Amino acid sequence: MKLTELFLNEVNREAPITRRALERVPEGRDDWKPHDKSMPLGRLASMIAMMPGWLTMMIEQDEFDLNPPGGSSSSSFARKFSTNKELVQALDEAVNGVRAAIKRTNEAHLMKPWRLLVGGKVVAEAPRHVMLRESINHLAHHRGQLTVYLRLNEVPVPSIYGPTADDQRF
Repeated sequence: MKLTELFLNEVNREAPITRRALERVPEGRDDWKPHDKSMPLGRLASMIAMMPGWLTMMIEQDEFDLNPPGGSSSSSFARKFSTNKELVQALDEAVNGVRAAIKRTNEAHLMKPWRLLVGGKVVAEAPRHVMLRESINHLAHHRGQLTVYLRLNEVPVPSIYGPTADDQRF
């Protein structure tokens, strides 16, 4: 199987389960967090909705600086959403974008390096396919974090890779 097929299959599998989690984010609780050191619910949900767009960026750009020297990041990955509908729409757009990017790329391009910078300094560099894999894992991590937030807010937790106490669809 080609890497492009592998990533497209994975995006297609992860998108609906991520969507189920975002659909349940309680509105009006953006500032809620389980601990002072935790990320606020609204920021977490927004980040999850936008994360598939990171994959597109990794395919289409050679690097990304989170805090470029001499200026602030103009990242569109820091958007704020007010409703579940907006979160889901952002996710759907990001997923459609990465599907298209994967279809436009090829194996040789996925072997080329991609770099993450902070303040002009490289903090991570690896072949694109490795960075894509790490970003998909990163999405799964934060989606799991979101399900804990849902539980702590008395929101039924959707099934992800298997049943939950609230969703027995498997």
